[in-house]
Amino acid sequence: MSSTLLSRPVDFAGRTLDLAAPVVMGVLNITPDSFSDGGRWLRDGGADLDALRREAEAMVAAGARILDIGGESTRPGADPVSEQQELDRVIPVIEALADCVDVVLSVDTSTPAVMHLAAEHGAGLINDVRALSRPGAVEVAAATQLPVCLMHMQGTPADMQNRPAYSAVVAEVREYLGGRVQACRDAGIGDAQILLDPGFGFGKTVDHNLDLLRNLRDVTDLSFPLVVGLSRKSLIGRLTGRDVGERLAGSLALALLAAQNGASVLRVHDVAETVDVLRILDAYQQQD
Repeated sequence: MSSTLLSRPVDFAGRTLDLAAPVVMGVLNITPDSFSDGGRWLRDGGADLDALRREAEAMVAAGARILDIGGESTRPGADPVSEQQELDRVIPVIEALADCVDVVLSVDTSTPAVMHLAAEHGAGLINDVRALSRPGAVEVAAATQLPVCLMHMQGTPADMQNRPAYSAVVAEVREYLGGRVQACRDAGIGDAQILLDPGFGFGKTVDHNLDLLRNLRDVTDLSFPLVVGLSRKSLIGRLTGRDVGERLAGSLALALLAAQNGASVLRVHDVAETVDVLRILDAYQQQD
């Protein structure tokens, strides 16, 4: 496998992004119970489309190149939602945003029906915390012809933080992701359509997360662009004692470390601030 895949532009349903330098993915959770912004975009049982349009436009203006839209919380202890609930939350939002922002729309889902309809309504990326492991998911994802992001998770959201354990976390994450890459190849998804996510906070202790971050380049050795989500996570709370609304400084520090260690996409809640970090990093790295 060629390492040039890391810097190769990726075609997200007609919108091409060059991931040679890190880009920012803004988070829009259409859920009542996500750990950071749960309920923020819901009104009277449905999505507040006007507010979401304004937020999406602001994120894009601040420098987001991808917006990640999810209708099922995957915080520790979260309960699953029905297929219909997820469809009702996600599809109207993707349809509305596809008409108002010129940016890649990512659908954060593990549900094949959501993948299919999201692709039909304007999504350009399938971002699956379960790495297309649900029955039918990899086949449906292949049929959409969209790029996919495969994430590592030990367990399920309901139980993933119940004493997670590894013999060697970096090697095990790498092995799992390699296996899911092969499953995608077998289904007809090409290497140029694959991104990987080591799954910070998904079945991992503080030490596991820090070990992964220190050795992130061992995962990039798989030669696929890496999506990293550390924004506002409990790791920061455990290291700093800060509540979720007070984790901006910790989020930016982790974003900088992830970018320095090979991340291609930073999945964040605080877009403008993270874009500033990347601008400074880019200037610092420029040769005279």
